[in-house]
Amino acid sequence: MVRRRHLRDRLIGGGLRLLARLPLRVNHALGGVLGALVWYLPTRAARITRINLALCFPEKDPTWRRRVGRRSLMAMGRALTESPRLWHSRPEALARLAAQPPGYARLCERSEGRALFLCTPHLGSWEFAGLHAARHGPMASLYSPFKTPEVDRWVREARASTGAKLAPADRSGLRTLQQARDRGEIIGILPDQSPKGASGEHASFFGRPALTMTLLPRLLRGRDDHVVLLFAERLPKGRGFRYHEVVAGPEVADRDFARAAAAINAHVETLVRRCPEQYNWAYKRFHPSPEGWPDPYRRGTPK
Repeated sequence: MVRRRHLRDRLIGGGLRLLARLPLRVNHALGGVLGALVWYLPTRAARITRINLALCFPEKDPTWRRRVGRRSLMAMGRALTESPRLWHSRPEALARLAAQPPGYARLCERSEGRALFLCTPHLGSWEFAGLHAARHGPMASLYSPFKTPEVDRWVREARASTGAKLAPADRSGLRTLQQARDRGEIIGILPDQSPKGASGEHASFFGRPALTMTLLPRLLRGRDDHVVLLFAERLPKGRGFRYHEVVAGPEVADRDFARAAAAINAHVETLVRRCPEQYNWAYKRFHPSPEGWPDPYRRGTPK
């Protein structure tokens, strides 16, 4: 068993090194093919994508949902194959991939002690957005370790190389984020990741309750920090990435965590509607369901 895992890790490492060397245009073409296969084959990801699009866009016709679903899984394939390339890139190379400077960069020239929260949903290239952000100042990012040691090592080394400090998704990681906040640094968060346990609130997302993390309003309590929700749109033919940003107001720091979660989801929804074909619809965003709501992912459940 140990030898089998060692062989698996070596094969994964070899694949990562190969993807890291491919030109981004070729890299994205390969990822698109992989994603298309996932869409056309009877996969779990394709099934969940169809369910989510039917829930979130009931007003759209089936042809539109099929087109967006296929393109979404192709985008997720590109997110998979581009990651080693981005992890292997130097900060200067990452900067050249930005079609324009991010708007949040001007907030880095902020008053002493004011932190900048960058909230990047599973939309576009969140890996690029996170790696690139560390160029603009000291940064701490919430991080869930990968199960495969080879991949985990690559991610840790890549983020450390651009200046980011990783905060594990546990109590020690929360302390790391609090310390970065108190120093007025940049803090990276994935706002649409379902929290574990009872650390979240169900709030509307595309008109349906979704369990939403309350980490952001907890960290903002009693403070006047900057909050920007953004994503890096993946441009065609490997031409780089274009930023889309929403500057949040005090609504995301509401002392009522349910209202804060609803405000966060409203901003995420605004960004997703700009580019629905690059959102990760293969994620069970509406699980677990609150009491009284059926599980939409259970076979036979009416939508």
